[in-house]
Amino acid sequence: MTEPDRQVALVSDDRTDRIHAHRPECRPARQTRSPSRRPPSRRRTSVSTRRTALAVLLFIAASMLCGLVGTPSADAAPDEVRVFGVLRNGTEKVEGVKLEAKDASGTVVGTATSSATGAWSIMVPPGKYTVVVDTDSLPDDVEVQRSELPVDVSGGTARPVIFSFGEVRTGTEVSAVAELTRLAIDGIRFGLIIAITGVGLSLIFGTTGLTNFSHGELVTLGAVVAWVFNVKVGLQLIPATILAVIVGVGIGILNELGLWRPLRRRRTGLIAMLVVSIGLALVMRYLILIFFSDRAEPFKDYQAQTQIGSGPFAITPVNLACIVICIVVLLGVALLLQRTRIGKAMRAVADNKDLAESSGIDVDRVILFVWALAGGLATLGGVMFALSELGGRVQWEMGFKLLLLMFAGITLGGLGTAYGALLGCLIVGLLVQLSTYILSPDLKYIGGLLILIIILTIRPQGILGSRARIG
Repeated sequence: MTEPDRQVALVSDDRTDRIHAHRPECRPARQTRSPSRRPPSRRRTSVSTRRTALAVLLFIAASMLCGLVGTPSADAAPDEVRVFGVLRNGTEKVEGVKLEAKDASGTVVGTATSSATGAWSIMVPPGKYTVVVDTDSLPDDVEVQRSELPVDVSGGTARPVIFSFGEVRTGTEVSAVAELTRLAIDGIRFGLIIAITGVGLSLIFGTTGLTNFSHGELVTLGAVVAWVFNVKVGLQLIPATILAVIVGVGIGILNELGLWRPLRRRRTGLIAMLVVSIGLALVMRYLILIFFSDRAEPFKDYQAQTQIGSGPFAITPVNLACIVICIVVLLGVALLLQRTRIGKAMRAVADNKDLAESSGIDVDRVILFVWALAGGLATLGGVMFALSELGGRVQWEMGFKLLLLMFAGITLGGLGTAYGALLGCLIVGLLVQLSTYILSPDLKYIGGLLILIIILTIRPQGILGSRARIG
C-alpha cells in the first residue's frame, strides 16, 4: 500500500471511531448503583422538611409580590372623612344655614348648607378642623350658643359635630354619667360587630387548629363586594349585602376545597399552614388594593342619618339596625350550635376530632360547613363595620385593622369556643370605646389591649376556655 493510500485509510478509521463513539449502542455500559434505602423515619423527616420549605417559599413569594405592588405613594390624595351633623332649634329643624370647615391655618377646606331636615355633611382630609356656622345665614329668631366647634378626624373616622341653639346654658352640658352611658352603648355596638366577625375565626381554630391570619381580608372583601353591587351595579344596599354574604360563603368553600383541605391531607404542620395564611392575607390585601382603590369609597345609601332618641341614648337608625342585625345573627348561630345536627357535630369535632371521626361524623363535611359559615359571617361583619364605624365608607385595609381585635376577643373568651368568642369580643368592644373617655380616640385600641394583657396574665386560657386542650 502506497503512502497516500495509507493516510486515507488512517483518516477513514479515525472518522469511523468517532462515529461509533457517538452511537449509544457502542458506548460502554454504565455501572448503575442501587439507590441507598433511607430509613422510614429519615424519609418522613425529609418530606416534612420539603413541605415546610415549600410553605416558606410561598410566603417569600407573596412578600416579594407585595413589594412589587407597593403601597400608595406619599403624594397620593389622602382619604376623605365625613364631618356631619343635624341643626335643631329645640324640635324644629334649621334649614338653609351655611357651614364651613377650616384647618389650623384658617383656610376653608369645605362648605355645606343644611337641608330641610337640618342635616349637613362636609368631606375633608384626615386632620383637625374647626367647623364654623355662618351666623348671617341663621333665621332671625334662632341663635347659636357657639358658632365654632373643633373636630378631630385624624384617625380617618367620621365624626358628628353638634351645635346648640337657644340661650347659653351654664355648667357642664354633658355629665360624666351621660357620657359613659353613650360610650357603653357604642361599645356594645362595636363589640357585637367584632363578635360577628370573630365567631367564624374561633370556629375555624376549634375544628382545624388553624390560626387564620387571612380572615381579616374576608371582612374587607365582604364590604368591597357589597360596595360594587351597591355603587357600580346600582342595587340597594340591603340586597347588595345579601349577595355579598353569598359571595363570602362561596369564597370560604373555595378556601377549604382549594387550599386548606389539600394541605391537611398532605399532613402539613400547623406552623407551615400559619405561614401560608399570612402569605394569603398579604396577596388578598394587595389584590384588593389593585382592583378596588387606595381611597375610602362611600356606599350610595344611608349616608345622611338623623339621630333618634335624645341625650346619651341618641342613636342613628343605621347603628340601631347594626345592633339588631348582629344580635339576631349571633342568636341564630347559638341556636345552630345547640339545636341542629350539624351544630352538634361542629362542637364534637372542636372537642375531639379523632373521637368524632370514629363516632361516624364526616369531619371533612363539618369543616367545609364551618368555612362557609365563617366566610358568610365575615362578609356580613365587613358591611356592618363599614356602615357603623367608618361612616359608611369602605377602606382597602379595614379588615386588617379589625383582625387584632378579633384575635384579642377570641383569646380573651377562650380559643375555639363560639360562646367564649362572643363574650370576649363584647368585653373588648366595651373596653375600647370606654377608654376614649380618658384616651384620645386615635389611641383607643391601646387601652383595650392593655387590659387584655392583664386579664390573660391572670387566666391564660381565657374566660370560657379549658385549662388544657388534649387531642
